[in-house]
Amino acid sequence: MDQPIVQIRELSKVYQHGDIEVVALNGISLDIGRGEFVALMGPSGSGKSTLLHIIAGIDRPSNGRCVVEGTDVGDLSETELAAWRKQHVGFVFQTFNLIPVLTAFENVELPLLLTGLSARERRDHVEAALELVGLADRMRHLPRQLSGGQEQRVAIARALVTDPTLLVADEPTGNLDAHSAADVLALLQTLNRDAGKTVVMVTHDPKAAAHARRMVHLEKGELLNGG
Repeated sequence: MDQPIVQIRELSKVYQHGDIEVVALNGISLDIGRGEFVALMGPSGSGKSTLLHIIAGIDRPSNGRCVVEGTDVGDLSETELAAWRKQHVGFVFQTFNLIPVLTAFENVELPLLLTGLSARERRDHVEAALELVGLADRMRHLPRQLSGGQEQRVAIARALVTDPTLLVADEPTGNLDAHSAADVLALLQTLNRDAGKTVVMVTHDPKAAAHARRMVHLEKGELLNGG
């Protein structure tokens, strides 16, 4: 049996607002296997985005452990964490976060500019990523020349171009119409099933969550099931 790619043990996150403590996560334990597609579900304020951000190394736990691919992300310095994220995590957000003056190709290439790859190697990686999301014919288009669904697929290509260990998606269909949302979710399924990508997705939408292989429900910072 493969070691889980994500191992979370007794994880808590507390935010301090003046004299008030807000408990976002309370003693979460969860394993995510390599090649899984997991949907983190729950109402607003349940802690699902906080959990995703800790898994992705954007936030740190207050207590407990989050071990990803053998690395306890809570033990890393800010510099180490930035380098670790660059290597291991591809992010897909609700807002596409594309740079409007750059083409689809240039947006996808951005993470590779920080690597030692040659221009030709970067081009090969970008073209392969855009091919994977079905946008090889749109690589010279600017974001304003694309539909919302196409913009999100460019964002997914950008997340994939470094071949990350984990693909994390925070409400990836939140800004899309039903048809575009279905396309994006089908793409995430394909990347999981055919490319073997481990996908962790936050959503409050049961229709979106149904595309995952497993649903994990949180409420008031605690795991209800799925762990």
